[in-house]
Amino acid sequence: MTETTLRQRPAAVSLTPAAEARVAALMAQAPADAIGVKLSTPRRGCSGLAYSVDYVSEEAPFDEKIVTPGGTFYIDGASVLYLVGSTMDWREDDFAAGFVFENPNAKGACGCGESFTV
Repeated sequence: MTETTLRQRPAAVSLTPAAEARVAALMAQAPADAIGVKLSTPRRGCSGLAYSVDYVSEEAPFDEKIVTPGGTFYIDGASVLYLVGSTMDWREDDFAAGFVFENPNAKGACGCGESFTV
């Protein structure tokens, strides 16, 4: 009988150090019942899907869980297939601040960058 060893699969989304720092900042000011921050891709916008980052107060069975130094980051189980291989960054300049996604699965995006299609 051979022993099977399970190797951990890579996370669906990679967070840059700036994104991890933003998750930590969000968790530092989170509501008392928040256990982490969750990324999902609800249907909306010109192209069909949008990125949404919100506080989460309970784990869902199929969510992917990524533990970062500043807090736990979840990916909605129904959104994982749209996000595999993506990188999430946090960028700020004089006029705007927000999460930015490099998603190899996106086939197109609307002109304003608020939504994408796969």
